[in-house]
Amino acid sequence: MIDEKLESMGVKLPNPPTPSGSYVPAIRTGNLLFISGQIPMEDGKVIFTGKVSDGNLETAQKSSRMCAINILAQIKRELGSLDKVTKIVKVSGFVNSDPEFYQHPKVINPASDLFFEIFGEKGKHARVAVGVSCLPLNSMTEIDAIIEFSQ
Repeated sequence: MIDEKLESMGVKLPNPPTPSGSYVPAIRTGNLLFISGQIPMEDGKVIFTGKVSDGNLETAQKSSRMCAINILAQIKRELGSLDKVTKIVKVSGFVNSDPEFYQHPKVINPASDLFFEIFGEKGKHARVAVGVSCLPLNSMTEIDAIIEFSQ
């Protein structure tokens, strides 16, 4: 059902990115799935890089949406189906921002909006959106997530 919804939205899940460090992309414990931070990677390359400022807010929003799509790809790899998701519990968004940039929530909103659009009420979540001085591979954004799922 979720796959059909993604298709109708024009969202194609990529192959899930592989970790660029000494960690795993996801950990299950009980009925929770912890997805490691996802950056805007496509075909092994970071698509959106650099500092976020008021001048490139729209590009940064595309970056956060791509992070969310990569989170979905990790969930599907781990669970086999996005239909097993019962709740997006928490999302943490990190923005590689200029010191004078203060619109971090606006950058992460497209990721949150995508989860709500796909999962409806199950997609509503707690969230943090913070600015940081740098991110891995000079990525514009990085997002991790905690997911509740059915067995």
